[in-house]
Amino acid sequence: MNKTALYDKHVSLGAKMVPFAGFDMPVQYSGVTEEHFAVREKVGIFDVSHMGQFFVEGPSAKDLLQFVGTNNVDALENGKAQYTCLPNGNGGIVDDLIVYKMTDEKYFVVVNASNIEKDWNHISKHNEKFGAKLTNASDEMSLIAIQGPKATETLQKLTDINLSEIPYYHFTEGKIAGCEDVIISNTGYTGSGGFEIYFKNENAVKIWEAITEAGQEFGLIPCGLASRDTLRLEKGFCLYGNDIDDTTSPLEAGLGWITKFDKDFVDKERFAKEKEDGITRKLVGFEMQEKAIPRHDYLVVDAEGNEIGKVTSGTMSPMRKIGIGLAYVARPHFTVGSEIFIQIRNKNIPAKVVKTPFV
Repeated sequence: MNKTALYDKHVSLGAKMVPFAGFDMPVQYSGVTEEHFAVREKVGIFDVSHMGQFFVEGPSAKDLLQFVGTNNVDALENGKAQYTCLPNGNGGIVDDLIVYKMTDEKYFVVVNASNIEKDWNHISKHNEKFGAKLTNASDEMSLIAIQGPKATETLQKLTDINLSEIPYYHFTEGKIAGCEDVIISNTGYTGSGGFEIYFKNENAVKIWEAITEAGQEFGLIPCGLASRDTLRLEKGFCLYGNDIDDTTSPLEAGLGWITKFDKDFVDKERFAKEKEDGITRKLVGFEMQEKAIPRHDYLVVDAEGNEIGKVTSGTMSPMRKIGIGLAYVARPHFTVGSEIFIQIRNKNIPAKVVKTPFV
C-alpha cells in the first residue's frame, strides 16, 4: 500500500485511514458532517497527494493533448487551467483530468489516483504519433487542497503573491511558507472555493503545518475523503469510477460543455453522431421525496416498476438534510421534473429529477 508524504501526520491527528486507489488515505478525522460544514462555512485542508501528475513538453505537447482530450487546448493561455476528459476510442471515458498550460511547450496534467497507470499508458500510446516529452511526476509531488470561504485569507498569510488576483481555473507558481516552486491553483472539488497547491514531497509536512496554523483563527480543520465526496456530490461534480467510466460517453455524462467539435480528437465522429441522433440515457441529479438515502448501484425504476437506470452516486446532503444522488436515466425520464423511483430494499421510493448543483 502506498503512503503519501503526510501519512504520519494523519495518523498523529487521529484520522481513520482506509485503502483508496492503492494508497492509505484519511477517510475522516473529526467526522464527515463537521468536516463538510467547515468547508462550506469556514475552511478545511485535504491531503490529495494520491492524485497523479504528468508533465507534457516539447513542440508537439499541445497537439498531443488536443488529440487525446475532448476540450480545446487552444483556449488556454499561460497560467490557465482546463477541465477535460480522455475518450477511450470506444465511446467511453478513460479519465477526467485538468490540464494546466505553463508555457507554449509545457503543460501540467493532473489525473485521478486510480487511473495513473491507465492514463499514462493511454497518453503514451497516442504519443507515438506526436513525440512529446512525457514525465510522470506522481511519486515526487504532493497536493494539498485548501477549500472554503476562508481559504484565500488562510493561504494569503503564507505568500507574497496576491491570491485574490488569481481567477478561477487559473494558477501561478511561487513561494508558500518559504517553500519554492509551488504551483498555486484556484481550483477544487468542493464547490466552496479555494486553492489546490502542488509541491515537492519533502515540503509536505512543513506546508501542511503552516497552513494548519494560519487557518486556526478561521476554524480550519483537516478533512478526509468522505467529506470530499459529500461536498462534490452536493455540487453535482462527477467522480470517475462512479458517474463516469469506460462505458459512459461525455455527452451522456453531461460533459458536452467540455466536448469541442472544432478540432480533431479521439472518438470525435462517434460523439458527433451521438449528438445528432440524441442520447438515449443521461446522467441526472435527483432528490428523494421521502426520507431515504440512495446509494451507488441502486436501481432506478418508473411508476410501473420497469428498470430505467441506475444510481451512480448518492448520499444524505448535509446542507439540505435530504437524500440526493446522480443516476443514469433512460429517455424520456431524464428531463428535469420527471418522477422516478429508487429501489431501496425492495421498495420503490419516489424521487424527482432536478437541476444540479443541489446547493
